[in-house]
Amino acid sequence: MTQSANKTRVRLSAAALVIAGILFVFYPAIRPFSDETSLQGAAAFASTEWVVAHLLAVVAFTLLPVGLLGFQNSMQQTAAERLGYWAVVLSWIGVALTLPFYGEEAYGLHVIGQEAIRQQSTALLTLVGVIRSGAGAVIFLVGFLLLGIAAVLAAVAIWRSGGYSKWSGILFAVGVGLYIPQFFWTQPWRVTHGVLVAIGCVWIAVGLWRQNKQD
Repeated sequence: MTQSANKTRVRLSAAALVIAGILFVFYPAIRPFSDETSLQGAAAFASTEWVVAHLLAVVAFTLLPVGLLGFQNSMQQTAAERLGYWAVVLSWIGVALTLPFYGEEAYGLHVIGQEAIRQQSTALLTLVGVIRSGAGAVIFLVGFLLLGIAAVLAAVAIWRSGGYSKWSGILFAVGVGLYIPQFFWTQPWRVTHGVLVAIGCVWIAVGLWRQNKQD
């Protein structure tokens, strides 16, 4: 690969991290929050904002490993190269296991909400718990666990590399690690969490961009 092509790839990875970070903020900011056992909750599920918000989350998680790929590339020929490699591998697997759940949330709950509104009944909303439990929930949790491990590996790689701000990796790891707990938080706190993840992503992207300019 030529130096020019490598620089282009790194820039795309940096851009992917920045875009992912922004979308991690938009997702909880756009997502409607309400009592999900009521018709108000059904209206939230049936809304366009519900689908758009979850699709933004899908795009954000998809872009995350793309960004980490450029990060791993910057670790080549360093003591942190192996950690960067495993951060990318685990993030790809984690995202693959996580995205089906977001598909269920985006479209499955959307259809349930529309039908509940049409019938003016909350009976169908009992299916929401069914969709969010069982084997799908286990796969979802395993996916986020792998993403958390990937973020920790990336943070350790950043700490050892000396080419990035150490706090960028710590912030990123904390943000990704809090993804499961934040599902139980209120909207303002979830938006705050999105901002935390975004800062970590953008901070790493800035370090990646600076290294690319120095090479």
